[in-house]
Amino acid sequence: MGKTDWKAEAKTLKKKLEKLKPDTAKPTKKAKPVSPLAPASFPVLPQIAGVEFAAVEAGVRYLNRKDVMLVRLAPGTAMAGVFTRSSTRSGCVRDCQAKLAMKVPAGTGAAIIVNSGNSNAFTGLVGDKAVAAVTDAVAQALSIPASRVFSSSTGVIGEPLPFEKITAKVPDLVAALAGDAIEMAAHAMMTTDTFPKGAAATVQGDGGMIHIAGIAKGSGMIAPDMATMLVYIFTDAKIAPAALQKMLARNVDATFNSITVDSDTSTSDTLLLAATGQSAAAEVKGPVAKAFEAALHGVMRDLALQVVRDGEGATKLVEVRVTGAASAEDAAKVAFSVANSPLVKTAIAGQDPNWGRIVAAVGKSGAQADRDKLTIRFGDVLVAQNGWRNPDYREEDGAVHMQGQELLFHVDLGLGKAARSVWTCDLTARYVEINADYRS
Repeated sequence: MGKTDWKAEAKTLKKKLEKLKPDTAKPTKKAKPVSPLAPASFPVLPQIAGVEFAAVEAGVRYLNRKDVMLVRLAPGTAMAGVFTRSSTRSGCVRDCQAKLAMKVPAGTGAAIIVNSGNSNAFTGLVGDKAVAAVTDAVAQALSIPASRVFSSSTGVIGEPLPFEKITAKVPDLVAALAGDAIEMAAHAMMTTDTFPKGAAATVQGDGGMIHIAGIAKGSGMIAPDMATMLVYIFTDAKIAPAALQKMLARNVDATFNSITVDSDTSTSDTLLLAATGQSAAAEVKGPVAKAFEAALHGVMRDLALQVVRDGEGATKLVEVRVTGAASAEDAAKVAFSVANSPLVKTAIAGQDPNWGRIVAAVGKSGAQADRDKLTIRFGDVLVAQNGWRNPDYREEDGAVHMQGQELLFHVDLGLGKAARSVWTCDLTARYVEINADYRS
């Protein structure tokens, strides 16, 4: 064989070896079963004036799926946010917190960029550099200050973010921006989620309608504060950043800080609220402010409950309602003690009306409780009161309640007027399967 033939053979072999090289991105696995608690379809969300969305496939971790989304926000947009209080929170979270604290020049636009598949958490200075590279690329492409580009990453903890895959796609994202692409953006944020989450509301303002639309991702590692959860809510309301932040902070406790799937708080939890000010309505004040805040609360609560409905392996949505507590702190202690109890959650999965496990969860909570004043109900079924089981309680009545998809456990402590509701789901074998296989 001649010299030229050897070169050709070597070139062919080199091409074959290139194809065999491992890629950091992994093929998308077969479709996951959708949660039985999922809504029938993604809701119709209003287009918010001054907001555009785009999503692309960047191969951050998986192939053949959209995994990066971009939001462009009009000049003059007011921003507010709340975040995880984890001491190991990600570089993205710290960057967003710092940027929200900065003074913003009037009439400045903003942007949000999100990737799934890699949380860029616990990645040290390398992670900080990745945040800067991504936000700088978006800022340059949109001609806005980098201080107005907010980023989020969700997925595996402790692995360096392949940010070059994201920055390479920024031109494609910018070219694809459209006002009606919010559902696509919701899909791009998903990790172990089985369905995209969206909610909306409208409010009659002075001189026009005010619209609110929000999207969220979250399925596992869900517990305050906040709950792995990313949430982005958009409105065309005219409202000052300080007022927007106060409304958001007032409503997060009863919504996103009242859900738990597995008691594990994430490093990446982020909730950003953007108000473009492009509604025809006047600035949000007075009675309109109350109506707007109520509508905002409704959107936040809807999204929070969708996260629980998509809890990893969940088959039941459960409200743990605590009343009669001596203090708000005690009400929360009892509610979360019941909602996070593996014994309670596995009993729910098995449809076993084992109310003794609720008694145990109340007792271990650390809250003030009196055996002889405690009352427990499954829905409308009075199970226990006055320190022991209700003489008229029938096990089959409790079993019927446990067969439903949406359950209520009502615990009245009989000691005061404080109350708290927390939402959780059951703990099934599917949860173990998902998390045992998460990185493989």
